[in-house]
Amino acid sequence: MSRLHIVHTTHYTYARTVSASYNEARMRPANLPGQTVLESRLTATPSTFSTEYRDYWGATVTAFETLTSHEELLVVSESRVDVSPVQLGGATAGWDTLHAPDLVDRMSEFLAVTKATEPDEELRELARSHADGATPQDAALAVCGALREAVEYVPGVTGVHTRAVEAWQARKGVCQDLAHLAAGTLRSVGIPTRYVSGYLHPRTTSAEIGVAVTGESHAWIEYWCGDWFGYDPTNLITPEGHHVVVGRGREYADVTPIRGVYAGGGASTQQVEVRITQET
Repeated sequence: MSRLHIVHTTHYTYARTVSASYNEARMRPANLPGQTVLESRLTATPSTFSTEYRDYWGATVTAFETLTSHEELLVVSESRVDVSPVQLGGATAGWDTLHAPDLVDRMSEFLAVTKATEPDEELRELARSHADGATPQDAALAVCGALREAVEYVPGVTGVHTRAVEAWQARKGVCQDLAHLAAGTLRSVGIPTRYVSGYLHPRTTSAEIGVAVTGESHAWIEYWCGDWFGYDPTNLITPEGHHVVVGRGREYADVTPIRGVYAGGGASTQQVEVRITQET
């Protein structure tokens, strides 16, 4: 088991005074098997009102508004989480199970084509070639490996609105792009797949206890083959011990860390920092 202390800071500055802003944040970890939230809080400064609710996908959302004039907005989410491997039992499902009408209906949201994850014909063929003669479990891992081999990790080339097919054509992207690519490509051969948003301690094999490091907001996937199996297509690893789940959905838009609107202000700039300390 690992205990992680996570501080996620987002700082907005505005060119002119903002008279009002309305926001919602998904920055607090979820309580799940293998993941226990010991403490978690989110503060926004300035803020005149805030409330919390659980969204359709199960993520904790902090909705807040600022109805006083301001030139900057500071949002800080601080959490302490215990994470440990989850034991998955039983044999994995075969293609007959995945293609059964009742399963397709039950998993329809995680088989659906979305704007961000829709694959082109080249990606569909890649999925078919790796699925042919393989079990769904083996096919999922092979597809993720093929995508990572083809796509170079290059920060700054893509943005939050980049579609998977655009990253594929550029053969460059970041974790969000690889998660979108994996989700859409696996769905194209009938493997239900969900997009996962959360945090990653960057030193997955050599974390120093008690030392804060610059971590990152991260994205990976979970695919269903008789149970939900997590996989990080960026690092080609199973998320155990250093990944922290915040939310799950069909794509990034379902689990955006923070979004909102404001009146006045003109242009804005955003600075984000994630600091993670492994405590045990």
